[in-house]
Amino acid sequence: MFLARWYPHRYDPMFGLFIQRHAEAVALYNKLTVVYAQEDPMAEKCYEICQTSDGNHREIIVYYKKKNGIPLLSKLINQWRFIRANLTAVKLAEKEQKFNLIHVHILTRLGLLGWFLAFRRKIPYLITEHWSRYLLVNKEFKGFFRKWVSRFVAKHAAMITTVTNDLMLAMQSYQLNNQYYAVLPNVVDMELFQPLAKPQHTTVNFVHVSCFEDKSKNISGLLRAISKLSNAELDFSFTLIGDGMDFDWLKSYANELKISDKINFTGLLQGTKLAEKLAQSDVLVLFSNYENMPVVILEALACGIPVVATRVGGIPEMIDKSNGMLVDAGDESGLADALISMSKTYQNYDAAALRGMVAAQYSMKAVGRQLDKWYDEILLRFSER
Repeated sequence: MFLARWYPHRYDPMFGLFIQRHAEAVALYNKLTVVYAQEDPMAEKCYEICQTSDGNHREIIVYYKKKNGIPLLSKLINQWRFIRANLTAVKLAEKEQKFNLIHVHILTRLGLLGWFLAFRRKIPYLITEHWSRYLLVNKEFKGFFRKWVSRFVAKHAAMITTVTNDLMLAMQSYQLNNQYYAVLPNVVDMELFQPLAKPQHTTVNFVHVSCFEDKSKNISGLLRAISKLSNAELDFSFTLIGDGMDFDWLKSYANELKISDKINFTGLLQGTKLAEKLAQSDVLVLFSNYENMPVVILEALACGIPVVATRVGGIPEMIDKSNGMLVDAGDESGLADALISMSKTYQNYDAAALRGMVAAQYSMKAVGRQLDKWYDEILLRFSER
């Protein structure tokens, strides 16, 4: 059973999509139920249960009414409704299937709930962390009680996985100790993201994909770097894909920089539309201030296109000279130089080789097999206690 803190839902189909991909990978080899609770400001009743099932993969999403009013009281009520929504889904799930393992995605509340459920049922649990709050650049992992609880559930977990080695080291720096740590990569849908034959062209087509949150993604810095290319006699276009809190401001900022003629803001693209736009491009560009493992990098490589990105988080674990270029975070001149350089060399990258690297490590089958192996090892260790 997955206990997921982030997961796609009816208000945001992209939220926690990487956890859903992990679930799909697990379901190739195991029967799985995903439990997820989502607050709903539009709810007319306190709880609404939605279920879907596809072979081995079952999802139970409980929407709970968000309480507004007195801040402290409302917060306590919403916390209780979150826990009750999860417990309701767990109880419903267990009517159909008895679980032998709990997989918690993202601390802290669900870590404590996972420990409690596992303790009562005498089964093991493991944790996968995706959150960048542990990274030193963020310094968002705060609070004595949060840290104490997180350390407690980390210590008693059968295993902890992180999406990058960088995140693993960051968690360990906060004494979130466990004997069994490992890196669990994100999953790429290799059927969806594939190379496309492109006609000969002279315009270099750069593409950027993100949630349009400037604090982390530094799209404003990317736009300033693009403006530096105006004097480089470079024939290029830039497609910016995504939507988010800073979308309107960034679109206005591009007008201020007088680069709108070079940029196309598409808004949110998903599924086939996103895959086609990536495959039609020549180079993916990310200029993030901090990251974990951006799955869009892997999706671009699966489409056979190289990447220019910043040397932050888990990105250096994915990108080297064989598949792209790295620049320092915040170095706008360095990014502009890298884009000019890449415009001359992007055609030298072997699309089949870029795709092959992703298939070997990040395909649904590869990640599913790895998780299945870890599950077996955990259950064996637990049975021998």
